[in-house]
Amino acid sequence: MAQRISLGLAIIIFLAGVVFTGLFNMGLAYTNELEFCTSCHSMQVNLKEYQETVHYKSASGVRAVCSDCHVPKSFGPKMVAKVLAYKDVLHEILGTLDTPEKYEAHRWEMASEVWEKMKSTDSRECRSCHDWDAMDLAEQDRSARKRHGRARDEGKTCIDCHKGIAHEEPDEPEEEEASAEG
Repeated sequence: MAQRISLGLAIIIFLAGVVFTGLFNMGLAYTNELEFCTSCHSMQVNLKEYQETVHYKSASGVRAVCSDCHVPKSFGPKMVAKVLAYKDVLHEILGTLDTPEKYEAHRWEMASEVWEKMKSTDSRECRSCHDWDAMDLAEQDRSARKRHGRARDEGKTCIDCHKGIAHEEPDEPEEEEASAEG
């Protein structure tokens, strides 16, 4: 009798684990959708800018969505990114970025934070689509071929040259303003 209860309990725990894993993965997938990412009022500035880029509309029909650039593919780094996204929800609730003016006031700080993260990971998310080994430099125009070849040789990462590729690149604050704020 005790053996049957143990087997039954093991089956229930296993099935509960399968259900939890499925729901967890569905939740992760849902929060990586463009519609979810841009559902907050404060993300409307980002959405309009993004819709004007090659990452949104391209000749090949390939579209990179928010999570392709901002959420790592690997499980561990993805979980860290998802947990740290609490600050985005917090700022939405607090209304920190709820007008274009407020958004612009924080643009440099937000962009710098993303650039630093991308630089520290060797533009990991960019490279899931734009890998050095997959680039055919011979098919690129002369300027791109030269710059990409040099960047690869110098160990540069995508964000070193491609800031402002999916969102408007902010103006660096004046030194007096930066020192007064810091």
